[in-house]
Amino acid sequence: MTGGDEVRILRAGDRAAVAWKNGGGVTREIAAWPEGAGMTDFGWRVSLAEVAADGPFSAFPGVDRTLTLAEGAGMDLTVAGARRLVDERYAPQDFPGDAPTECRLLDGPVVNFNVMYRRNRVDAQTAVVRGALALTAAPGETLLVVALGGPAELEGGTGAGAAAGPVALGPYDAVRITGAHTCRLRTQGRAAVVRLADRPGR
Repeated sequence: MTGGDEVRILRAGDRAAVAWKNGGGVTREIAAWPEGAGMTDFGWRVSLAEVAADGPFSAFPGVDRTLTLAEGAGMDLTVAGARRLVDERYAPQDFPGDAPTECRLLDGPVVNFNVMYRRNRVDAQTAVVRGALALTAAPGETLLVVALGGPAELEGGTGAGAAAGPVALGPYDAVRITGAHTCRLRTQGRAAVVRLADRPGR
């Protein structure tokens, strides 16, 4: 990842909802790299998608996805002809973004936490945690922490841009940590932790 060391708070209320062309839902982008990248030139992109109707997922050539159900009963997916039941909240699911994917809602609308990344450029790891966890970002890495279920708190720790006191995160608020930094995450709900880095050799 390029760019200097920083800690940036990304509030849920500041995100614009972008409607899908097929009318099946809306997406709210949390963060992307490079900054300002569109749907065809991002290295990675993290977003929340509100799915309101059955239908196909958009295809993204060369992209892998990690999808985490955050709200709703779930989805019955068919990915490259194979069934994939997504009915457990806060359980990340990996699948190729360029595989033909059909979605059938199990019982009404859902909200999905989506991580998409170019498989030949970026390594991405997504985990959903509860309780307290020490986080360390290495030089060149980006950590994205998103409160998925209930509030969370991030204690500043050390590194450039470290907060003077704890940062409170409401539902779907996020913190983007770029470069060498240590901090501590606490939540009694659920929080997603996404670790992003350039793929070796890039």
